[in-house]
Amino acid sequence: MDTDGLRLFILAADMLNISAAGRELGMAPAVSSAKLAKLEHSVGAELLHRTTRKVSLSLEGADFLPFAREMIAQEDAALAALGKGATHISGTLRFAAPSSFAQIYIAPILPKFLDQYPDITLDLKLSDVQFDLIEGSYDLALRNAPLVDTSLKGRKLADDTRILCAAPAYLDAQGTPETPSDLTSHKLIAFRHPGARPLKSSSGETATFNPGAAQGQLIMDDGLSQKQATLAGAGISLNALWSVHEELRTGDLVRVLPDYEGAEANVLWLIYPKSNVVSPKVRVFMDFLITEIGRAPPWEALKI
Repeated sequence: MDTDGLRLFILAADMLNISAAGRELGMAPAVSSAKLAKLEHSVGAELLHRTTRKVSLSLEGADFLPFAREMIAQEDAALAALGKGATHISGTLRFAAPSSFAQIYIAPILPKFLDQYPDITLDLKLSDVQFDLIEGSYDLALRNAPLVDTSLKGRKLADDTRILCAAPAYLDAQGTPETPSDLTSHKLIAFRHPGARPLKSSSGETATFNPGAAQGQLIMDDGLSQKQATLAGAGISLNALWSVHEELRTGDLVRVLPDYEGAEANVLWLIYPKSNVVSPKVRVFMDFLITEIGRAPPWEALKI
């Protein structure tokens, strides 16, 4: 299979523009069209829908795209093993991450990464709502959910401790819970769904954070908005320590039931599709995030 055609297809799928993808690879428009048609003939499917107004990825193209990326990664790795191929790392890296974490920790360090790897283009999908990594054709994602999908592999970035906190003004007005059962008489802020979340104490006792059984509840699907609502005195919330450690340090938030934390073993994972080869662009970005964030997570410095 013509790997030049595969590279053209991948770039055209990312850009949704065949001519622009061809120019990026040094091909004239006629050559680009011919190469793509030859690839489609080879695989027996139309990979990109073309009209006079736009280009879109076909269903077959969406299914084929991750395999095309894998074949190119295999070729690049094989050439690198022989000391051949590109001497620098380039390409488009599609990365998905929770928007809350990305705004605080990832966005500020991106200039440093791009200075180190100027030929890498970062295409970021930032949302606190999780979606399918494979179907979205993303190279890498940051998740805090358990790694249970057998089609994915992962590297640990950091632990993800969850704690209860509230604004001092809220506690002054509503009182401070002394036991987990006291939470039912308070206003609780839920993240994404009002279901009960397990808690554990340092001595091994268990309890729940259950907004659905509380005096009042507020349901949100954005982590930073949840924190802002907590700061404004809307109630008690269960937050990631990485999200609120600075506010805890300054006293803008205080920990509620400080002997308890989330019982779920949450970990921040860098996950990617399982394959025998991790592309150079994915490897260097994972290494960068682990070096800049994971080796000494700033939120772990706050001992509370």
